[in-house]
Amino acid sequence: MKLEFFVRDLPLKHTFTIAHQSRDVQDTIIVKISDGDCYGLGETTTNPFYGMTSANICERLESARQLVEQGNWSSPEHLWELGKDIFKDNPFAQCALDLAAWDIFTKKEGKKLYEYLGLNPGNIPLTNFTIGIDTLDKMVSKMKEVDWPLYKIKLGTDQDLEIIRELRKHTNSTFRIDANCAWTADQAIRYSKELAALGVEFMEQPLGKDDLEGMAEVFKYSKLPVMADESCIVEADVKKCHGLFHGINVKLVKAGGITPGLRMIHEAKSLGMKTMVGCMTESSVGITAIAHIAPLLDYVDMDGAMLLAQDIAQGVQITPTSITFPDGPGIGAELLV
Repeated sequence: MKLEFFVRDLPLKHTFTIAHQSRDVQDTIIVKISDGDCYGLGETTTNPFYGMTSANICERLESARQLVEQGNWSSPEHLWELGKDIFKDNPFAQCALDLAAWDIFTKKEGKKLYEYLGLNPGNIPLTNFTIGIDTLDKMVSKMKEVDWPLYKIKLGTDQDLEIIRELRKHTNSTFRIDANCAWTADQAIRYSKELAALGVEFMEQPLGKDDLEGMAEVFKYSKLPVMADESCIVEADVKKCHGLFHGINVKLVKAGGITPGLRMIHEAKSLGMKTMVGCMTESSVGITAIAHIAPLLDYVDMDGAMLLAQDIAQGVQITPTSITFPDGPGIGAELLV
């Protein structure tokens, strides 16, 4: 068994701005596990908000080299458990390795990942297309550039309601809004009434991740459902979000991969919560992995590769009316460069 990993730049079509950061290029790390006959690919992006850099991700992957290359693991879940101590403070690195493990494992099983998991690809919800914070004119222009039935609008400015009012003039598409921790409880409750009238489906992470008292108020009085993102990073967070959010948005990169992501989704379902998986502006390697588990979900945000000026891989093809997976077994994404 051989482990390889390397850093790539993902240039974005437009500057991508959310409440706490802005970027024009996204760094990503690709992991490749091979055994001479077969290989699997995984991916994780970097993120300064979480302290995850290409340097510390690659350092942690190097620490796992012996574990991976000895080959004393029988499944992706087994490898994930064996690597828990190595990756305990770097789930981003563990995600890339976990995705690659699932890819090579299901290829060897001769099944697509969704087939191995017993999922129906006909039940995948439509992904939203994300519009980052910008001037009003540019946000309208970005929306018109990609005609999509469902938009996620990033908010966290001093004119959030004005933004939604203006965008609503230009489309009948459904909106979701994501404030990325930028609001107070009073703002979220107050905004929710007008946002509901403006065709918003739900609010994602309106308050800071630790504002549990505020979220209890929002959960009680909001006119819109609320989804957890920054408040639900790892498995232990799911139960904490119950009674404060109507659902959770699992980011595979932040959770540590598909292995814990599946457990989080099933736990949330058992608690009667809605489930979503979101992306972190990955290439088609990471996005294709998300697509394979999307039949489990109520909502999905897997538009990352659509936001890129140039993708480094090919994989799942997404349109408003269809999802087309790569031929062959595994996750199935292939690098182009």
